[in-house]
Amino acid sequence: MNKNVVIIDYQLGNLFSVNQALVNIGLNVSISSDPKDVEKADAIVLPGVGAFGNAMTNLEQLGLIEPIKNAIAAGKPFLGICLGLQLLFSESEEFGASQGLNVISGRVRRFKNDNAEEPIRVPQIAWNTIERPTPDRWDKSPLKGIANHEHMYFVHSYYVEPEDESNVLTTTTYKGVSYTSSILKNNIFACQFHPEKSAQEGLKIYKEWAAQNQLID
Repeated sequence: MNKNVVIIDYQLGNLFSVNQALVNIGLNVSISSDPKDVEKADAIVLPGVGAFGNAMTNLEQLGLIEPIKNAIAAGKPFLGICLGLQLLFSESEEFGASQGLNVISGRVRRFKNDNAEEPIRVPQIAWNTIERPTPDRWDKSPLKGIANHEHMYFVHSYYVEPEDESNVLTTTTYKGVSYTSSILKNNIFACQFHPEKSAQEGLKIYKEWAAQNQLID
């Protein structure tokens, strides 16, 4: 029997496309903003597009912060997408300093022109490549079977900067700025790009995540 996967609805997210992609690969998926559903879930997906501070406010008002952190601490498979990656971090500089879930130590920063090779337009809305700094971790992650330098679809103005480089799974370069585009830490896999918008290679990532976590028969 397929396990229960909950997509968290905190009123900022691309829920339909993520839900459709996960249903298409055979997962038993529900969308919920109820903390009790998160507590009972076998695995959690945190998508999102929007402002970091607004997202944290919504999560707090809906009573979802502790259930999310408890689920991660309990070792439940966790998948974060775009803003769902950024929210895992300690804080963001978006619209001033905002505190995050602090599951991953580090900051969320805005693309700036200070160290760029050419003027940076934000948001980055484009296909871009992901690169693997450590092949061994890549092959044991949901990116198993994905080629180095494969193209994925990105939509974002901010990027994560982990304190611990061992959490970095892939990097991506935009206008000369190299940044972390996905992380892997224990039961957490999260990516800045959108697998559900990245054609068949993106769906392969979701399938591998589900298979590695025994979420489908």
